[in-house]
Formats: sequence, C-alpha cells, structure tokens
Amino acid sequence: MATARSFWKGHLRLALVTIPIRLVSATASEDKIALHQVDKKSKQRIRYQKVAGETGKVVPQSDIVQGYELDDGNYVLFEPDELDKLKLSTRHTVELTEFVEACSIDPLYFDNPYYVLPDGDVAEEGYRIIRDALRATKKYGVGQLTMRGRENLIAMKPSGDGLMIETLRYASEVRDADEIFDGIGNEKLRPELIDMAKQLINERTRKFNPADFKNHYAEALRKLVKEKVEGGLSTEVSGGEEQPSGGTVIDFMEALRRSTGKSTSKPAASKTKTAASRQKREPVKRAPAKTPKKKSRARG
Repeated sequence: MATARSFWKGHLRLALVTIPIRLVSATASEDKIALHQVDKKSKQRIRYQKVAGETGKVVPQSDIVQGYELDDGNYVLFEPDELDKLKLSTRHTVELTEFVEACSIDPLYFDNPYYVLPDGDVAEEGYRIIRDALRATKKYGVGQLTMRGRENLIAMKPSGDGLMIETLRYASEVRDADEIFDGIGNEKLRPELIDMAKQLINERTRKFNPADFKNHYAEALRKLVKEKVEGGLSTEVSGGEEQPSGGTVIDFMEALRRSTGKSTSKPAASKTKTAASRQKREPVKRAPAKTPKKKSRARG
C-alpha cells in the first residue's frame, strides 16, 4: 500500500463494527503557482500582520482568542481549552448513520474529497467488507465528521480499491436555485433550434477524461518565469521567509528551480557586509536605485 501523509486519524463505525481509519487528501496542489505581493520600489515582500483594530498594535498569537459577535455588537470570547472541551462524538469517529442512493445527492452539495485508508493490518478486513457492501448496493453512507474545528456532513463511497469520503455542504449553505433563476423566462422555444443544439451535443459527446485538459495559464506563467530567470531578470527581495538565504528569490515550483539551475540555498548575507558589496551581487540588468539601499538580510 502506498504511503501517504494522513491529516486525520480516528474510527469508522457501522452499527457495532468499528475499525481504525485515516484520511488522506484526494487532491494535489503541485500545479498551483504561488505569487507574492512585492513593493516594486523597495523590493520588499508585502506582509499581512494581525493587529488590534484601533491601536494598530501587532498582537502576538498567544494573545489571540476566538470571539462570537452578538447582535448588539458585543462579543463572547472563548479560550482555546473551552472549545477543545466541546463534546462531539464526531471528533474521532465517522459513524455511518444512514445510506442513500448514489445518484440522490445533488452534485452541488459535494465539497472536498478525501481518501479513506485502514489504519493498521487488523482494520483491513472490516474496511474491505464495508467497501464491497457499498459497491454491491450502489449506496453512499452518510454521517458526520469533525476535522479542522468544523463538524462536516460527509458521504462515503467506494473509490477504486478503497473508500472515499466527500464532505457535503449543509442545506443552509446552498442557495435556492428557484430564487436565483426566478427572472428567466419560460416561453416556448422553437423546436428546430433545440434540435440543432442536441445534434451539436451528440457530436461532441465522449467519455470524460480530465487529463485531456491542461491549465494553460499555469503553463504560460511557468514559461514566463523561466524566461525571466534565464534572462537574468530575477531580483533580490527582502522580507521573505524566515529562514536565512541569499541571492535570487523567485516563488515557483521546486521542479522549475532545478530545471533552470537556480537555487535559494545560497549563504545568508553577513551583517558586516556593506551596501556596496550587496549591490555587486545584484543582476546586471537591474537599474541602479536612486537612493542607497538600506542594509537588511536577504530573505528566501
């Protein structure tokens, strides 16, 4: 069985049967490119800080608590341990309380998918029994699960050789379609126009394969980044990540860093180095600043 990082561990319960399970994210984020905001004049990262509303004072994480706003504008505050003490049976257990036809859940309610794995060899037999029973009956198991501070409605279904949980939106989180589409007319349409549309749909109908579709924007952005790196147009930016590093700072996938031969693992700049020595390291195509650059550690 392939190893994958799990972010939740607990138990799956069906009546009197309980087996240990763990959840693994079913989606990957490798294709996403992270762009950061940078002040183009000072070449410093734009940072968002947690500050007190009126004083503007930066508040340390240890002093931040959760608050519920009342109708009169006042707040009820909660210490972390108060929220942790809330007794929810779904915090460590997924209990399948009912079963529904696989096609009876509107796709609008589906939210995020997670793979379910048996946690340990002794759990595999019970896991496979539930998987095969759901597959044979063509049913989804419905229950609730608490993770990341929220109790989620979930549906469990077979997925390949395993099981998958999909979090569902609650009814209160879905807007009424009738209200949204209320202004769309219901007048009878010309039959020949509908026939032409049906013919077009039939001609282009095929089995869905997500691999046929590419993220053209991401590919174009990677190409642009690579061109700028190879053209020496990367620049030093201060105020980046906390770990010390020096030289070029470009935020894109590690694979692209390797493919262009660039790395952010250069030694950090010494505090004793002067502004003049720092300027020598800057790319040759960068225009000289009008004012001397303040001494600061390079950030990766």
